[in-house]
Amino acid sequence: QAQLVESGGGFVQAGGSLRLSCVASGSIMFNAMAWYRQAPGQERELVATITSRRFTNYAESVRGRFTISRDNNKKTIYLQMNNLKPEDTAVYHCRQSTRSDVMDGLTSWGQGTQVTVSS
Repeated sequence: QAQLVESGGGFVQAGGSLRLSCVASGSIMFNAMAWYRQAPGQERELVATITSRRFTNYAESVRGRFTISRDNNKKTIYLQMNNLKPEDTAVYHCRQSTRSDVMDGLTSWGQGTQVTVSS
């Protein structure tokens, strides 16, 4: 499996935007990818997925505000986050699936990147 390195998190006021990046050490061309997040005291939440064919799904809480995308040549996926809310505060992780169409949870987690949204 590829190693994944997330970046782009930071501190932002409510209503602001951030763009997260996740760079893989190997090919992601044939893999579904996803962004997850985990807030303090909460279980890890699936935020957005993107298949190898670029079909996407979003958690209801972020739909219309977040956009997941991929650049296979750069071995990178992105999460554009607009109109951020304090409830979006969490550590964000990307993950690679061994399948092309759905996440399977068979790969390891990276260190993540912290997003903090103030009101």
